[in-house]
Amino acid sequence: QVRLVESGGGLVQAGGSLRLSCAASGRTFSIYRMGWFRQAPEKEREFVADITWSGGRTRYADFVKGRFTISGDSAKNTVYLQMNSLKPEDSAVYYCAADTSPYGLGTYDYWGQGTQVTASS
Repeated sequence: QVRLVESGGGLVQAGGSLRLSCAASGRTFSIYRMGWFRQAPEKEREFVADITWSGGRTRYADFVKGRFTISGDSAKNTVYLQMNSLKPEDSAVYYCAADTSPYGLGTYDYWGQGTQVTASS
């Protein structure tokens, strides 16, 4: 089992910044990659960014490239999402997720409880 706890959400004016954190505990040695997803009201959950735990390879959704940065601290079992130049359309509940499938060939199987991010216009 892997437990994920997010923090760092909040209310910010458009153009501002927030940094989300996600601390993993439990069987963290089994984590292949960690990612961030978001879900706005009445919309489906969408991928934001992820990072492999070994090697630190990153991927981003097109709508956050150049504005968001994902990073990880393996010693602290924590992944971060630095969000700059926030737009009102970035407002959503942001979820941290962990993929423990061998070589990352599966899907995300552990999820945090989510943290609300609101960028006001």
